[in-house]
Amino acid sequence: MGLLRKFFNQTRKPEGFLGKIMVSTMNSGHRKNADWGISQLRIRDPRKILDVGCGGGGNLAELGKIFPGAVLYGIDYSDISVEASKKYNQKAIEKGKCFVSQGDVSSLSFENDSFDLVTAFETVYFWPGLEKCFREVHRVLKEGGVFLIVNESDGTDKTSKDFEKIIDGMKNYTAEEIEAALKKAGFKTVKSFHHEKKPWIAVEAAK
Repeated sequence: MGLLRKFFNQTRKPEGFLGKIMVSTMNSGHRKNADWGISQLRIRDPRKILDVGCGGGGNLAELGKIFPGAVLYGIDYSDISVEASKKYNQKAIEKGKCFVSQGDVSSLSFENDSFDLVTAFETVYFWPGLEKCFREVHRVLKEGGVFLIVNESDGTDKTSKDFEKIIDGMKNYTAEEIEAALKKAGFKTVKSFHHEKKPWIAVEAAK
């Protein structure tokens, strides 16, 4: 495997030196996409938020700014990402407003009906079975809670399809495929948004 391919494979689960470099680029590299996705949210004043696949921690911090009354939780299955996210959100963690831990979306370590809002930015590409993982998100959401998925790929754009060929285990989903899996997982209402100029999608589902 060439060095470039090894680097891009860090997107899935950052590890080692290359993983640290990858995580260091996440907050700035995905900021515009994440901000656009968050702008689609219709939920008001969530009190408890979970960001799945929190990466470098930038989205946790941004959610904290938008919803200052919320307590934030972030999980990632990469220990490097967890370390970076903790560092980025250190002040909020010290104030008891943010908690970051290592975890797996296919088996979340939270009780039923725990969160008002769950977010997933640039991460469902690597989840081990959408419907199974979506059922776990559905389980930890409160009744009426919202799940927001934000992707830079709409599942059809050439650039992302090329990345699919070099990043092990990556799968770019269309909004329709995500919607179908969410409905099978038990979500009551599902709505998708497509950026007018870019292949970005956001899918919002309510329990």
